[in-house]
Amino acid sequence: MALNAFANVFRIAELRSRLAYTLALLAVYRIGIFINTPGVDRSAMNAFMDAQKQSGGLVSLFNLFSGGALEQMSIFGLGIMPYVSASIIMQLLAVVVPSLERLQKEGAGGRQKINQYTRYGTIALSVVQGIGISRWLASLGRSDGGQSGFNQVVVPDDSAWFTFMTVVSLTAGTAFIMWLGERITERGIGNGISLIIFAGIVAGLLPGAKQLLDLTRQDVISMAEVLALVVFMLIIIAAVVYVERGMRRIPIQYAKRMAGRRMFAGQATYFPMKVNTSGVIPPIFAGAVLSFPATLGTWFPFLQGFQRAIEGNLWIYNGLFVVMVIFFAYFYTALTFRPDDVADNIKKQGGYIPGIRPGRQTAEFIERVLNRLTFGGAIYLSVVCVIPSVISGLLGVRFTFGGTALLIVVGVALDTVQQIEGHLISRNYEGFAGPRGPRIRGRVRVAA
Repeated sequence: MALNAFANVFRIAELRSRLAYTLALLAVYRIGIFINTPGVDRSAMNAFMDAQKQSGGLVSLFNLFSGGALEQMSIFGLGIMPYVSASIIMQLLAVVVPSLERLQKEGAGGRQKINQYTRYGTIALSVVQGIGISRWLASLGRSDGGQSGFNQVVVPDDSAWFTFMTVVSLTAGTAFIMWLGERITERGIGNGISLIIFAGIVAGLLPGAKQLLDLTRQDVISMAEVLALVVFMLIIIAAVVYVERGMRRIPIQYAKRMAGRRMFAGQATYFPMKVNTSGVIPPIFAGAVLSFPATLGTWFPFLQGFQRAIEGNLWIYNGLFVVMVIFFAYFYTALTFRPDDVADNIKKQGGYIPGIRPGRQTAEFIERVLNRLTFGGAIYLSVVCVIPSVISGLLGVRFTFGGTALLIVVGVALDTVQQIEGHLISRNYEGFAGPRGPRIRGRVRVAA
């Protein structure tokens, strides 16, 4: 049955060409990972990143999302994160800036304008981050005289020309990745930006598995612990798929209406609300907020106490992380989801929730349901993101495939499979789950 489902994918010429186009552009992205920026000692950079992998932190997080490009100090070292950051900033600004809010409501033309602003923001963020990375690279092996345990100079010739070339190379690399993502979205299958992040994270699975195998050979961990870890990760993946597909369906009843001379009977439908409304944004924000003080502690002595407290006590870090995830889940949901607008749109379309009056009471009901879902989604995100770090702390092994990466990989996989299934069903083919199986639902984007 599964083989027939995959065979159906390659029987459609359009879907086959889209898959080939997507894989080709992802291959170009992976090849570019190994083109390093000029003026950087690659072996010294690899040695520094090997030391960072043992302690984790913000550098390891950036290296994970860049698909190992930061470890190679590639022209793709910034990855797609400047574009993601610019998109989030524009999404937040659209809530508080009236002109951007009007653009969002203008349809395709307004969205195209906002996308253009997002590209400009991406270039600006890339330039700023490129300057910071160039100065950070120049300081490695020089600033502390080897006191941090790393005494190799990453940039042998530190000059203004090196800073200029690093900024240009990294900015051009990010712009090229952004172009690849847009082309995949337009002519390939799936969301291009998400697939690039997905490819970068999945590329680290084999090195992580090799590291785990080496630790088993060195008797650091036993084979029974490895098998238990694999089973546990499969359970977590199943739980993530279950929750990501879960939603609360609010029943909506539409009254009878006249269209010309025809009377249309009232119909019953539902308004879907995802359990995890905020997606993967809260863990990313929480990790960044907790990593900045630890990173700044290397330059500012008064933050070194906080840095040692976070890095030395796993429970303090996880406790703060959970609090941050819950806070950002409510904060991001409040900014991006407006119950008043949803209730107003339902009322304009002649609909109502059975037992609830249209207007203000409908908005209050949706907000009450949203708050409960947000709390459950925040707890779910906290558990998924914290459990891998707790397990790695108990085993004494640091895994590259953490909870945040797991959420991204599963979410992107569900989205891509949903799009492929849409192509199959539109051409009278069975979906991936067969003729009687459930339809794949990815991340439902709620829009009234």
